[in-house]
Amino acid sequence: MAPKATVYKAHLQIADMDRGYYHDHNLTLAQHPSETDARMMLRLLAFALNASDSLQFSKGLCVEDEPELWQKSLSDEIELWVEFGQSDEKWVRKACGRSKQVQLFAYGGRSVPIWWQQNQQAFARYQNLKVWNIPEEAVKAMGELVSRSMIVQFNISEGEIWMSNDLGSVQIVPEVLKE
Repeated sequence: MAPKATVYKAHLQIADMDRGYYHDHNLTLAQHPSETDARMMLRLLAFALNASDSLQFSKGLCVEDEPELWQKSLSDEIELWVEFGQSDEKWVRKACGRSKQVQLFAYGGRSVPIWWQQNQQAFARYQNLKVWNIPEEAVKAMGELVSRSMIVQFNISEGEIWMSNDLGSVQIVPEVLKE
């Protein structure tokens, strides 16, 4: 029998000075058996950076045709498509064609600059694409903040993020590869 997803409860307290967004969100996250704690916390970071009442997690890794995090309009159009990792150009083209805005959160340490060099020219043509590189040290540190039921504070100001809970805090300074 295949291992089942692990369920986490997260209460996010978001203070985003850059967007003027100050709200709390109660989330239930399903961690796929193949997903690391650090990657799951990266999903929480992406949620905090884009938080709204209509932003939600999809079925994620289990469904090929959907992003892992998205925001849809009332008429079911995809307004925001969020992906993680080092996607190929074919996947990015598909996402950019289906959504008004696409964000890709790349992570993986030293492999990110190599991946970016290989894809930068192809990605340049997509006007609705934003690519972030999340530093490897920050991704690892975020993974150490995981607990089954957690209260996580996000303080976002001038492009810097402080993520903290009762287990510690992490400063995250994402590098914007494509605006």
